[in-house]
Amino acid sequence: MSPLKKVIRKKDKLIKPIWLMRQAGRYLPEFRNIREKNPNFIELCLDEKKVKEITLQPLKRYNLDAAIIFSDILIVPYGLGQSVNFVKNFGPKLGLLDLKEVKNYSFRSFRKKLEPVYKSIKFVREDKIIKGKDLIGFIGGPWTTLVYMLNQCSPKNKLKKILSDKNLVIDMMKCINNFLEIHIKNQIKSGANVIQIFDSWAGLVKEKNLENFIYGPTKRLVKFTQSLNTPCICFPRNIRNYDEYVKLVKPDVISIDYNIDPKKIIKNIKIPIQGGMNPSVLLTDKKNLEKVTNNYLNIFENFPYIFNLGHGVLPQTDPNMVEHLIKIVKKFNERSPKN
Repeated sequence: MSPLKKVIRKKDKLIKPIWLMRQAGRYLPEFRNIREKNPNFIELCLDEKKVKEITLQPLKRYNLDAAIIFSDILIVPYGLGQSVNFVKNFGPKLGLLDLKEVKNYSFRSFRKKLEPVYKSIKFVREDKIIKGKDLIGFIGGPWTTLVYMLNQCSPKNKLKKILSDKNLVIDMMKCINNFLEIHIKNQIKSGANVIQIFDSWAGLVKEKNLENFIYGPTKRLVKFTQSLNTPCICFPRNIRNYDEYVKLVKPDVISIDYNIDPKKIIKNIKIPIQGGMNPSVLLTDKKNLEKVTNNYLNIFENFPYIFNLGHGVLPQTDPNMVEHLIKIVKKFNERSPKN
C-alpha cells in the first residue's frame, strides 16, 4: 500500500507522505519552456502528451509520494460548452452562459469534449515512474465551479450579484453536480486513485447558505467518489468551521489552508489532515523552511497527516527550496519509532 493510502485508509500516524498543490507548474523551468510555446492554457490541458510530460516533471525531479494530473477546475465549464480563456495579469475569463443550454447539455457531449483529459490520465498511469505512487484526479467544488460559470471570472476581481435568484442557483448547482460526477467517474476509470475537491471560494458563502451551497452538494460528490472505492480529499479554502464541515460532508481527508492554527484543528478533527503550511515559506531561506516544516511535522507527529501546503506552490519559488522541503519531510519519516 502506498504511503498516501496508508494514511488515508489505515490512519497511519508514523509516516508523513508528501505531495504539493501546483507541484507541476510555473516555478519549474521545464514547465515554463512548454508554457511559452503553448499560450492557450485550455488547449494545453487537452494535449495528452504534454499533460503527461508536465504531470511527471516534478516526479522526475523530486521524491514525491503522488502525482496530480495537470489540468484545471475550469475544464468542467469548458466541457459544458462555455468558453474559457486565461488573460495575463487578470486570470480566467469565461464566456456568456445560456443556463437552458447547460441544463439540456448531453452527458455524451461533455465526456467527448473532456476525453483528452481521461486519455492523459491513462498515459500517466502507464508510466513506470508512477509505479507505487498515487495519481490524484480533481474537480472544483460545486460552489466554486458555479461561481466561475455565473460570475465569468474569478471573484477576487469582482463578484457579481449571482445569488439574486437563490432557487436558480440551487437548480444550477444540482445540474453541475451531475457533470462533476461524470468527471470524477471518468478520472477514476482512467487511472486516478484519489480525488481532491478544490472549493477555492468556499469562504465567500454566508453561514445561512452553507448547507445549500457547500455542505449538501459537496457531501453528494464525496459519497459518490467513495462509492467508487476511491478516497476523497476536500479542500474548502477559508471555510469558517472545519469541524462542522468534516462532520457534515464526511470526506476521507480534510485539507487545511494556511490561516488555520494546526494546534487547534487537531483537537476536534478525527480524520486525516492534509496541508497547512503557507507556500510563502518556500520564498524565505532554508533555515526558516526547516523550522516551519518541522513545526508542522511535530504537531502532527501522532496524527495521520499528509504534508502539503495551504495553497499552491507560488510561481516565484526556487525549485531547490522544494527539493529541500521534501528532504526535510523524508528525513522526519526515517526517524526511529518511539516506544
